Amino acid sequence: MIINFVTSNKNKVKEFRQILEPEIKVNHIEMAYPEMRSDNPEEIARHSAQMLANKLKKAVVVEDSGLFIRALNDFPGTCSAYFHKRIGLQGIIKLMEDIKNRQCTYKSSVAYCEPKKQPVSFLGEEKGTVAESARGDFGFGHDPIFIPEGSKKTYGEIENCVELKKFRRKAVLKLREYLLNE
Repeated sequence: MIINFVTSNKNKVKEFRQILEPEIKVNHIEMAYPEMRSDNPEEIARHSAQMLANKLKKAVVVEDSGLFIRALNDFPGTCSAYFHKRIGLQGIIKLMEDIKNRQCTYKSSVAYCEPKKQPVSFLGEEKGTVAESARGDFGFGHDPIFIPEGSKKTYGEIENCVELKKFRRKAVLKLREYLLNE
C-alpha cells in the first residue's frame, strides 16, 4: 500500500516513514498549499486533504499540528509554524517570561481523503510543559521547548525523539489502522 503525503516539511515525511513503513509506503508530494484559518487542527487537515485530493485527483494524506499553550489562551495553536518563522523559539520563551503555568498540549491531526469523497481525520495529543529555555539540537519546530509529561528533557534533548513523540505517533497510528482495515 502507498499513501501520497502532501507537505513541504521533510522532517514530517521522515517521521511518517518511521511509523508507517514497510507496510505502508510514503510517497512524498512536496508542495505548499493554502490552509484555512481555524483553531481546530482537524478541521484544517480535513479541509486541506479534500481540496488536495480533488486538485491532484488522487488519494492524499495531510497533517496539521501545533503547540497549544494554556497560559497564552492556546497560542500559537494552529498558527505554530507561522509564528515559529516570525518570532522563533526565543519569541515564545519571551512571551512566557514570568508565567508560572507552563502547561501546554502538542496536537497533531492527520487527514486522509480520496477524490470526490469526504475526508477522515485522526487526532493525537500530548500534554507537557514549555521549557524556560530552548534545549537540545534534536527534532524540529517546537521540540527544543516542549517537555513531555513525565520527562525532564525537551524533545530537542532526546536523540530519537521521533519514536517518542506521542502526539504525531498517535495520529499516524490511527491512520495506519484505518488504512490497513479499510
